[in-house]
Amino acid sequence: MHLLWGMCVPRSLAFKQTCVQDSTKPWNSVKLSRDKLKLKDKLDEETTWSQIETSNNTPCWKIPDPSSQKLSWAKPPLSVLVVRKLYDADITYPFKDLVVWLIEEKNMVVYADRAAVDCCMVDTDLDFIKIKQKLILFNEGQVNLTAKIDFVICLGGDGTLIHASSLFQQSVPPIMAFNMGSLGFLTPFQFCHFKEEINKCLGGNASLLLRYRLKCVINCDNITSGSLSQTKTQDSSSSSTPCDQKAANTYLVLNEIVVDRGSTPYLCNIDLYIEGRLVTSVQGDGLIISTPTGSTAYAVAAGASMIHPNVPCLLITPICPHSLSFRPVVVPAGVEIKLMLSPEARSSAWVSFDGRNRIEINQGESLRITTARYPIPSICAKDQMNDWFDGLAECLHWNVRKQQKSLPSMSSTTSLNSLISDSETNN
Repeated sequence: MHLLWGMCVPRSLAFKQTCVQDSTKPWNSVKLSRDKLKLKDKLDEETTWSQIETSNNTPCWKIPDPSSQKLSWAKPPLSVLVVRKLYDADITYPFKDLVVWLIEEKNMVVYADRAAVDCCMVDTDLDFIKIKQKLILFNEGQVNLTAKIDFVICLGGDGTLIHASSLFQQSVPPIMAFNMGSLGFLTPFQFCHFKEEINKCLGGNASLLLRYRLKCVINCDNITSGSLSQTKTQDSSSSSTPCDQKAANTYLVLNEIVVDRGSTPYLCNIDLYIEGRLVTSVQGDGLIISTPTGSTAYAVAAGASMIHPNVPCLLITPICPHSLSFRPVVVPAGVEIKLMLSPEARSSAWVSFDGRNRIEINQGESLRITTARYPIPSICAKDQMNDWFDGLAECLHWNVRKQQKSLPSMSSTTSLNSLISDSETNN
């Protein structure tokens, strides 16, 4: 039996998903062992439930067990990219300690953004000056890191992880994120024990969470047809014929794509298409298209449900809709969503991608959004469930309230009733 679990992996990586046959839990009877995995164009092609024959020859469909997603290395990783939060003095020396340890003790080739090193301001540190010469520095947007990096380490908050995701437009190496930011919902590791945690990860068998990303193509419908099959299968590195420079842009997004009205006083008026069908016209302040990972970001503030990152879906959330019945909806991952201004729209709209690259959308231009081929393999500190619910409790204080008092005991209730009866008798 084989389960296609779609993702592309770097050259030194292999993912294995195995579990033991359990007659009491047939959904655990799934086995996966493949060296290279890749997302298909549609979810029903990328995630296949395995069918086996039971003892009485009755077909039984097996649901994949998320806890069986493990990381194992086909060979030891040789290169690592260290991404740090910029302009934060508290991360300067942890960044230096990590880089020195990776080069001197682990003998790894360390890549770093030139801006991350320049803002360290540790030029007086002789140890770092010596190690700095061994770093491979690059400028963001000028180097393709896909085939060069085996492993990524982030020092910062959720924004640092999102930035690391944006550096890879195709296959993404496993990312290990240390919480040194403000919130840290997506960064489960603590830096105080970084050597033990990294050694454990490099040893393999770490729990892995595949975080889906969105692919968005901006094009002009009067020039680029952008059919469903073209948009879903188009590689992130390719571009369609543009009507202007915006049309050539393809964005990969980890959290959400937001379309809003900008500074205009008029309502956003956006036509929403799903798989080529006009579903509705959005009238309000805007619309959020988010991944399950992004459901705990802007979407939850706009009233959406929080969805576990392992659930393959897209979340559509209106921003202050001018309709009390317009509630957030969840659609399967793999469908294509098309957004464009309605003919009755009074003004243009603005779109942003994970809070960056804000672009104006005018009449005749459209956004085509679907699930990207290349998810983010995020390494878990514990496992998929524990990390996520720990984040809900510690970072978002989910369902925190004073505990309700219990009912009085029977003896207390009896005593109270007897006092009331005695009082009534005396009266």
